[in-house]
Amino acid sequence: MSSRRSRSRQSGSSRISEDQLLDLVTKLQQLLPELRNSRRADKQVPAAKVLQETCNYIRSLHREVDDLSERLSGLLETTDSAQAALIRSLLNYN
Repeated sequence: MSSRRSRSRQSGSSRISEDQLLDLVTKLQQLLPELRNSRRADKQVPAAKVLQETCNYIRSLHREVDDLSERLSGLLETTDSAQAALIRSLLNYN
C-alpha cells in the first residue's frame, strides 16, 4: 500500500468537503485586492486563479517588507543612537 493511500485513510476523518473547500477559496478571494472586486454573481473566479493570485500577493508583500526593512535600516543609520534605540524598542514591543 502506498504512503499516499495510508495517509489518506489515516486522515479520512479530517478531510475537507468540497463545499468547505469552495467556501475557503471564496474567503481567500475576498482577501485579495486583485480579485476582491472582480467577484460577480454571474462570474466565479476559478480556484486555481485564486491560489495563483494568493501566491503573487504574498510575494509582493514579501518585497514590500524587504523594501521597508531596508528603508528603516537606512533611517536608523542616520539617526542618533538615542533615537535609534527608541525606535528599536518600539519595534520590538509585542
